[in-house]
Parts: sequence; C-alpha cells; structure tokens
Amino acid sequence: MLAVGDVAPDFSGKDQHGRDISLGSLLERGKLLLYFYPKDFTPVCTAQACTFRDATSELAELGTNVVGVSGDDADSHARFGSKHNVPFSLLSDPDHRIIEAYGATWLFGRIRRVTYVIGTDRKILGAFHHELSAAKHLKDAKRLLAP
Repeated sequence: MLAVGDVAPDFSGKDQHGRDISLGSLLERGKLLLYFYPKDFTPVCTAQACTFRDATSELAELGTNVVGVSGDDADSHARFGSKHNVPFSLLSDPDHRIIEAYGATWLFGRIRRVTYVIGTDRKILGAFHHELSAAKHLKDAKRLLAP
C-alpha cells in the first residue's frame, strides 16, 4: 500500500462507458478519491460503491471526485454501475497494472479494499484500508478533506 506523501503512480484506463481516463485528467478537476475493490456485485463492494455514490455531491463540494478500480471488465462495470446508479467512473484493470502500482493486492494476488485521497500535486493525502467496512472509507476520507 502507498503511504501518505508518496507520489501517486500515473495510470490510464477505460471506464464503464468506454471513456479513456487518466490520473492527469482527473486531477485537473480537483482532488481524487481513488478506491480499489475486489469485485462487482459482491455485498461489501456494492455497499462501498453505493456509499461513495450517496456522498458524491458532498465530496464534490470538498473539491474531490471519485473513481473506483477493480479487475472486472468494462461490461461488468457497466452493468454494476447501471444497476446501482453509480455516477462516477469505474475503471477496468483486468491485468492488475493499476492495482499493483497502488499496492492494492495481497495474498495470491487478491485485490485489497483500499482508498486513496490524492492531491492535485499527485501526492497521497490519505490512505485507508478497511476490508469489511465500506462506511469507514468514506468517514476517513471526509475527515481528511474537511476544512
């Protein structure tokens, strides 16, 4: 897992709408809450996406946009995003290139539930790991971003 103060690794990928997304383009809009999750449609991953979905406006008011990343393909992300009205990009990372660059793997290459808050200067402002609590990711991020 990356630490506070580390420089966020550059990345690019396709989201559930087929759009090309890169770290640079995301940071042009403000800070980034980048979260990694194991699998679409699983209970905790669904709760996590819905938690961030419900806080999207509040996070935007704090100058922060949200992006989720998992190893699922874009079609799975499209179905998942549509079913749960996810308003932010879900990046597909089937080869785990982004996931590994951000240290979001653990035993046997499984994806860890990790959330990073990244500043516009690409520095990691916060790094949170709570495997079974989706709500703690949001709580930690909001505490960090609060004025």
